[in-house]
Amino acid sequence: MSTEENFDIDSSESKQMSFDFRGFLFKVLNLWKLVLLCIGTALIIAYFINVRKQNVFKLSSLISVENDQNPFFTANTSISFNWGGVSGKMGKTITTLKTRTHNEKVVDSLQYYMEYLVEGKYRKLDIYKQAPFEVQLDMQKPQVLGQYIGIRFLNDTTYEIFTQFEKEHGSGQRYDTKQKLPINLPVGAFNKTFQIGEPVHLPFFSGTLELRPNKLISPNSEFYIRFSNFDGIVNTYQRGIAVTPFNSNSASVLVLTLGGTNKAKIVDYLNATTVILSRTELERKNQYAKNTIKFIDSSLAAVNVSLKDVSEEMNDFRKKNKVFDVGAEMNDISSKLKGFELQKETEEAKLNYLNSLEKYLRTKTDYTQIAAPTSVGISEGNILTSVGKITGLAIERQSLEYTTREGSDLFKDIDRRIDAEKNVLLETIQATKSTINIQLNTLNRNIAIFEGKLSELPEDQQEYLKIQRKLDISQEAYNVYMDKRSEAAIVKAANISDISIIDEAKDIGGGLIGPNKSLNYMMALMIGFFAPMFLIFIIFLLDNTIHGSDEIERLSNIPIIGLIGKYRYHNNLVVFEKPKSAVAESFRSIRSSLQFILNKQPSEGGRTIMITSSVSGEGKTFCSINIATVYALSGKKTILLGLDLRKPKIFDDFGLTNDNGIVNYFIGEKSFEEVNNHTHIENLDVVPAGPIPPNPSELLMGDKLKSLIEKLRLEYDIIILDTPPLGLVTDALELVKYADTSIFMVRLDYTKKGMLQLINAKHRAGEIKNIHIVLNFYKHKTNHNYGYGYGYGYGYGYGVYGNAYHESGNKSVFKKVKAFLKRI
Repeated sequence: MSTEENFDIDSSESKQMSFDFRGFLFKVLNLWKLVLLCIGTALIIAYFINVRKQNVFKLSSLISVENDQNPFFTANTSISFNWGGVSGKMGKTITTLKTRTHNEKVVDSLQYYMEYLVEGKYRKLDIYKQAPFEVQLDMQKPQVLGQYIGIRFLNDTTYEIFTQFEKEHGSGQRYDTKQKLPINLPVGAFNKTFQIGEPVHLPFFSGTLELRPNKLISPNSEFYIRFSNFDGIVNTYQRGIAVTPFNSNSASVLVLTLGGTNKAKIVDYLNATTVILSRTELERKNQYAKNTIKFIDSSLAAVNVSLKDVSEEMNDFRKKNKVFDVGAEMNDISSKLKGFELQKETEEAKLNYLNSLEKYLRTKTDYTQIAAPTSVGISEGNILTSVGKITGLAIERQSLEYTTREGSDLFKDIDRRIDAEKNVLLETIQATKSTINIQLNTLNRNIAIFEGKLSELPEDQQEYLKIQRKLDISQEAYNVYMDKRSEAAIVKAANISDISIIDEAKDIGGGLIGPNKSLNYMMALMIGFFAPMFLIFIIFLLDNTIHGSDEIERLSNIPIIGLIGKYRYHNNLVVFEKPKSAVAESFRSIRSSLQFILNKQPSEGGRTIMITSSVSGEGKTFCSINIATVYALSGKKTILLGLDLRKPKIFDDFGLTNDNGIVNYFIGEKSFEEVNNHTHIENLDVVPAGPIPPNPSELLMGDKLKSLIEKLRLEYDIIILDTPPLGLVTDALELVKYADTSIFMVRLDYTKKGMLQLINAKHRAGEIKNIHIVLNFYKHKTNHNYGYGYGYGYGYGYGVYGNAYHESGNKSVFKKVKAFLKRI
């Protein structure tokens, strides 16, 4: 094989592998109506989506998380409370707002598990507070879940409840306990009339309908209410609310954001969640003060009893004895002794508190109930700090229990910090108790000294002074506890929450975030354009049929010598019966090209032209008949041999039968003169194939055909060989050696590209020489009426003899659709 031939083969193969972008572009331009239709359809769908989809809004509010100092805390205030700092509160507040417990309180307070609806154009719309009525639920009775309950107002005082049930049993929920219960339902249509304000008790609904003030009722106006699962609604809002810091410069400001379809509900939820958060935070903050007041009240009760007993004792003593006049010196001693005894009682109160605190720390696990040490006068800084830290950590742990699973590392970390702080506090308590005991011993010695001095007085005077001191001490202790309780109560009453609203949620217009109509139209435009483009691209990639001459030039180096257009006619004799048609002119052009080719290879005798194709239905027989006709009409003595022995076809158009043909000549039944038929076309003889033989290949390989061709070369100018399809059987290859030139038929929109690879391979291998391509069913883009058509077709298949060919009758609907898709 020469270098030039190798180059041609490589060039052809590289062309096969490249993507035909130009062909794809023409395919798209040819189907511009489809692309336009898809874009229009997509835009219409986007329009209906925009119209039918509910508007979605998003609103926000701003809150501040501060470490607010109580306005009643001064330098002279004896009771101090450790509220904690701001740094940890931001995280706690964000966590609290996202907890189920907090959102349950908000949903419960707003009753968002009950919807007020009205029938809209496309769906039922949530009208919330715009409904002219409100329903006061009987919280102890179950309400049916997920069922639309209709309310039709008959007049200003009467309304009708209507609904439809398909099942006897349903699910209901009590909104006081949030318990789900099975309920029995009245199957079918339900209608019942009630008075406005009248309690309603039905199996599926219990409550009272009340009119809202300043709302008008139109007769026959219809509304709906629907109850939803409480947990489901809470989960929706819990996942929907977003809590983020305002910015890096405002570390104590949070932004609360919530989306939904009803702006009034969004506003109420954001404001309610802030109010409930503030109230919860204030309750938590006041817990320390409550514990202190509780402790003071218990101590005050004991002191009050003691004071009452001492007062009665003094009264009894005065009744039994006369009033004494004690000297100034003894009064001074008694006063000092009272001071020591008062100090002793104060230290003993501290010691009792420390003993109680130590026992509490060793036996309890909830450290949120500790009273303030300053309530008994303990001012030890380490104790105050440790108690404050333990209380704060305990409250933090309590908050985490709502959002964190038990066993989490967060709990372990907090417990470790609590244990470490508790150990430090227990050691501090022991040291403080030792110091107090030392002070008590000193006070006891001083008290003994002064009591010894008073022992010089008469016994009744000693008893009087003793009772007087006890009375003064009890009164002093009572006054101290009362002062401390007043301070604690004032601090608690004046306390404010660390959560404050900076900018509450409000509907001032705007806030619309969806649907994004412009984006929807843009997406529709893109999908409407790229979807058909992608479909066309896939079809183009998967399409293995030939659609134009440029594809043949790209896939094969075999030259094209003619184009035959599409033309509708009742038989194959187009050139003879329509000599002025465009198709007849096409065949004359092919004749001229063939003459040029044959003249380049001069030889004696007649010239032989073989016509074949890849498969059936490509116009091989049609081309054979008309090429033979065009040569005969030019004055050339022409003979058409029907060598397609497997599927004889050349006889009907000439008014012949297939009873006798070249097969009969091959097997010796008839002479050649007996099977050769002179047609009504001058200079044209036709030899049909004859009966289908069991051995067509063997007959074509015999010597009779060789001698017949040699004989015909002497008698005829042009010999046309109508052969079987080259792509299915090998018969045509047996006839190549007799052909001076060969024509390979390619039908546009029908012939497979793989068949060109087959003929290319045989051409490269030298099995077929001097072959040319004729395009059938050619359609010019600017003139769709140019061409012809022929109304026959037959198909080759792979099978046993006798079924190797099959007729293609009238096309079914499926085949017509398939043909349409192929044209696409």
